[in-house]
Formats: sequence, structure tokens, C-alpha cells
Amino acid sequence: MRIGTLKTSYAADEALFDSSLQRALLVLLALAAIAFPFVASPYWLFLACLCAINVASATGLNLLTGYTGLVSLGQAAFMSVGAYTVAVLEIRLGTPFFINLLVGAGFAAAIGVLVGIPSLKVKGLYLAIATIAASVILHFLFSHWSLTGESRGLSMPPARLFGLTLDQPFLLYWLIMPVTCLMVLGAANLLRTRIGRAFIAIRDRDISAEVLGIPLLRYKLTSFAISSFYAGLAGGLWAYFFRVVTPESFPLVNSIFYLAAIIVGGMGTILGGILGAVFMTLVPELLKFVANWATPIYPDALAALAPVRTIVFGGLIVGFLIIEPRGLAEIWRRLRRFFHLWPFRT
Repeated sequence: MRIGTLKTSYAADEALFDSSLQRALLVLLALAAIAFPFVASPYWLFLACLCAINVASATGLNLLTGYTGLVSLGQAAFMSVGAYTVAVLEIRLGTPFFINLLVGAGFAAAIGVLVGIPSLKVKGLYLAIATIAASVILHFLFSHWSLTGESRGLSMPPARLFGLTLDQPFLLYWLIMPVTCLMVLGAANLLRTRIGRAFIAIRDRDISAEVLGIPLLRYKLTSFAISSFYAGLAGGLWAYFFRVVTPESFPLVNSIFYLAAIIVGGMGTILGGILGAVFMTLVPELLKFVANWATPIYPDALAALAPVRTIVFGGLIVGFLIIEPRGLAEIWRRLRRFFHLWPFRT
């Protein structure tokens, strides 16, 4: 029974996985992810792809809010930049989809840097309001610009890879899931670098970090750029998945959704972004199931689903902040600690 991990070198201390058990579990998880599309129905494949897109965006927001301490309510707006860029490039130029994704993510990162400039002077609620203002501006731009189809939006062809048209959830799964895994792995490795340590220092003690020589503006803008890059890439995947991009595809409530995801999952942890995004993606599906079940009793149950969803999201945020501020990731850690000693625990 393993009750601890002894590390005898710096390389072991910096390793992403500190035990052979963790590596074995990762291999099993990878094998399960590979086998999943061959046994799952189209409905569950749709949910898996949607969960992966939300995990990618929530991971980016977690880097900004959870690790750097900068509150943002503009994640959905940055996703819209990536989605519209991908749609325009695909329709007008027909460039390869990987190039479209990277260009869309790059544009989103540039917008994120512009939005992040006020972060040197303001933080907390005021910074959140600044990101909301940016969201309103982008929504107005996309709703009135002929290049983006104005309020009608854009319909785009499916992605193509080696002559294969990716127009089914089974095929899109092999695009979305690997990209999301690489994004999560990149975030986990980033936090072990000087940049990641600077993010955490700014979050915990920004004045002390500046006294120690950490340039606040540079690292805050870097955090905004990386978070927006993740959002833009997730938005590009979203565009290829749904193939229709409109101004109403990325409302402000979606930004609240991603903030709720990292709060419920656990801010400041990579696992929290994953668990929170998956959990919050499945909550609306559970509400749909309950609404369908309640329709014979209450005929307007489906019509009330949208406001109920918002209320549930708000309730989950408040509930986790009161009961378990560190989210699902902390609950998972407690379960692991319990079973490390079970059944010998007294």
C-alpha cells in the first residue's frame, strides 16, 4: 500500500506524474478514450465532443482566473473571435483547417491582450466589467459587419483531412479530443515553468511579486493572451463542430457558464477545469431529462428550461463557494486520501 512518495531528485520533483500508478491510470484513460467512439451512440459522441470543447475553453479561463487571479467574463467573446475567424477563412480562402484554427486562436489572443491592458490598473469586479464591455463591443461588431454575415451569421463547410470530410460526430471526435488533450497537457506543463510560477505569485501577492522583480503587466498580458488563445482555439473547434456561427452562439451567459465551471471544478487546478467543464456540460442534459419526464405533469416544463438552467448555474456557484470552495478537484483528492489508508483508517 502506497502511503507517500519519496522524491530524491529535482527531476522527480518536477515530473508531471509522480508515480507509476498515475502513469498506468493515464494509459488506461487514453485506451478508454480511443475505444469510446466505437461503442458510443451518436448522442454520447456529441456530448463527448461538446465536453472536450468546454474543457479546452475552461482550461484557458482557469489559467487566467484560477492561476493569475484575474476575473474575466469575456471567455465566450474570445471564443466568438476564433469561431468567426475560422468560418471566414474556411468560406473565403478554403485554407486547411489546422491553419484556420491557429489563425483564429492567434486573433483571439491579440484581442485578449488589448482587453487585458486595463488589468495593470484595475482588478476584481472592475476588471470583470471591462471584459463584459469587450464582449458587448465584439457582439455589436459581429452583428453589424457584412464580413461576418451580420445577424444572420455564417454557415461553413465541414473540415477536411487527407480527403476525408469530417461531418459526423465519430470523425470530429478524432479531431476535437486530441487537440483538447494537447491543450490540457500544455497548460499543465506551462504551470511548471517560470511563467506559471509568475502567474501564481501575481495571484497570491501581486505587490510582493512586483517587488521581487516580476513585471506585472507583461505576465498579466501573457496570461490574457494564453487564455484567449485557448478560447479562440475552442471557438474554432466549436465552429467546425456546429458549422453555423451567429452572434447569438456566444452570449454572455456562456462566459458565466465557464466561470461556473472552474468554480465548481476547483479554481487553480488543471483537474478542476476538466471536472467542472464536464459536470456543467452534463447538467443541462440532466435538466432536459427531468423536463421531459415532467412534461405530462407540467406541459410548459421545456419552455421553462432556459431560465431554470441559469438559476441552477447560479445555485451551483453559490453552493460550492459555501460548501466546498475548492471544488470537485478537492473532493476527488479527499477520496484518494481516504482510499490510500482504507480499510486501515481509524
